[in-house]
Amino acid sequence: MLIGVPKEIKNHEYRVGLTPASVRELVHHGHHVVVEGGAGADIGLEDEQYVAAGAEIAPDAATVFERAEMIVKVKEPQPAECRMLRKGQVLFTYLHLAPDPEQTKLLMESGAVAIAYETVTDRFGGLPLLAPMSEVAGRMAVQAGAHCLEKAQGGRGVLLGGVPGVVAAKVVVLGGGVVGTNAARMAMGLEAKVIVIDRSLARLKELDLQFGAKLQTIYSTVDAIEEHVLEADLVIGAVLLPGAAAPKLVTRDMVSRMRRGAVVVDVAIDQGGCFETSHPTTHADPTYVVDGVVHYCVANMPGGVARTSTFALNNATLPFALALADKGYRTALTQDPHLCAGLNVHHGKITCKAVAEAQNLPHQPAEDALRL
Repeated sequence: MLIGVPKEIKNHEYRVGLTPASVRELVHHGHHVVVEGGAGADIGLEDEQYVAAGAEIAPDAATVFERAEMIVKVKEPQPAECRMLRKGQVLFTYLHLAPDPEQTKLLMESGAVAIAYETVTDRFGGLPLLAPMSEVAGRMAVQAGAHCLEKAQGGRGVLLGGVPGVVAAKVVVLGGGVVGTNAARMAMGLEAKVIVIDRSLARLKELDLQFGAKLQTIYSTVDAIEEHVLEADLVIGAVLLPGAAAPKLVTRDMVSRMRRGAVVVDVAIDQGGCFETSHPTTHADPTYVVDGVVHYCVANMPGGVARTSTFALNNATLPFALALADKGYRTALTQDPHLCAGLNVHHGKITCKAVAEAQNLPHQPAEDALRL
């Protein structure tokens, strides 16, 4: 199979779909890889390294899209990239379609086969291709939130861990999954007072056993969210409904009653955000203020530590990319129901039920699409 790797064009996105080591593995399996010139240069992965791994360097993205049978990316294709896709071409990347009707429309019109990292599953019910970036985002959320709490950034002027004789900041994490767990770990490491709110008692028990008395766990209700959000210095939105739009857990009214200079970091912004006041921002202009509350809503947070993120992501995606290339997408998806769960768009049809429901579009089950 001929696999293409374009340079990412989203604002301040420096990750790359395949590392030279991943390229070498694909070439070893008998495939041909075309990489856009400079695709990994910003994180120290030079064209020479790709050539040494067996890749061909293309002069531009148009060449990559024109020639490749499968496109491997990191972030969702931008409109110009969607228009370069063609019928039957495989796209393997993060999509986050539920809150993005424009991208959905363009992918449907392209006729491409769009497989989303974020909805691929595993036998434990997890999301193995989302997990590494969720780990990065959870850890970054505390780092970003601590910076935003500084007075010069519009925050309350609070140090997360306090100092002897001065109370530590209160950090509330909405969601106890991969993002929330990593955020809680980082915040506790900085000696903040940390509360995780989740609706799964089983998950809360796991967190309690893992962290003990250092972490307070609270069962999620509207009342509990309101009580703790209003008292918080930093609130991290870490909720996820796989493939679906994030629930709006924090209302505008709650935000208006939060402490002046408090900070919210909405990691769920890729799926529309879990604060009613959230809208996507970029690394170039990451924050804005609503009712005196600083909002950090960067939609590609792991791109801020692009080298670490690229290697972590490739560790997870490479086995699936090899399966798609070795077997062809139809056989690979048919044989592996977990990879099949990643199929979001197939020849103009929505095959992810959560996306179809979020946008009120017809849904064709992936199994039916593959049989046809």
